[in-house]
Amino acid sequence: MNETYFRTCPLCEATCGLEITVRDGVVQRIRGDRDDVFSHGYICPKGSTLKQLYEDPDRLRVPMVRRGEGHVEVSWDEAFAVIDRRLTTIVARHGADSVGVYLGNPNVHGLAPMLWLRPLLHALKTKNIFSASTVDQMPRHVSTGLMYGDENAFVVPDLDRTDYLLMLGANPYESNGSLATAPDWPGRLQAIRERGGRIVVVDPRRTRTAEAADEHVSIRPGTDAVLLLAIANVIREEGLVDTGPSTPYLNGLDDALAAVAPFTPEVAEAKTLLDAEITA
Repeated sequence: MNETYFRTCPLCEATCGLEITVRDGVVQRIRGDRDDVFSHGYICPKGSTLKQLYEDPDRLRVPMVRRGEGHVEVSWDEAFAVIDRRLTTIVARHGADSVGVYLGNPNVHGLAPMLWLRPLLHALKTKNIFSASTVDQMPRHVSTGLMYGDENAFVVPDLDRTDYLLMLGANPYESNGSLATAPDWPGRLQAIRERGGRIVVVDPRRTRTAEAADEHVSIRPGTDAVLLLAIANVIREEGLVDTGPSTPYLNGLDDALAAVAPFTPEVAEAKTLLDAEITA
């Protein structure tokens, strides 16, 4: 007899809904939950292969400890005892920074890791902490921390109500997006165009996303910042700055506007090799 379970995919922040069919304790099929209000039945190729990941004969199911030239299965109590004895000795001899930690999908996408990984890292006191974030999104953490005071306070684009989407260097038709918590990027991009919106991609390469966009702006590599500064300068020059209800919470706006003043469309044209009309 088949049983159906509904779960959330743990492999990335898109949090797609899953419909899992199980018979006699064995997963028969995994597909997107068509009634999920967020992902609407979409899952990426990774999510559809969770069965193979779960049943992989090489997946660790119990603690393993090296003895001699191989590893043997041990209890959790014995595993923690070995860790305590050996790790304490290493730290005492070489210092806290002799320990390196790597965090990534999916060990940070569960309730238990979210609760206990931070205390563990504080207890280890090592500076050598690496993660999927340090590999592919560290500039986003830095800029978000400087702008909002919290390195994890990412601004999530409201793709379902956007009528003009400007992307720089992004290729969600291949990557399915990142840090936007949006399942089915291709479908959401197509929906923007179907409701009369416009998509512009700034990228030196003609990627799949650039090919599907309404406009592809082939910029000189490494000059994205100059283009953005010139756009900000045009907004300043034409009196279009409107901070709205956030005005009481802003400081340094005048300094920021003064800083972008030298970046005219003509300056951007020389650096980016784009026509000055792009920014103007």
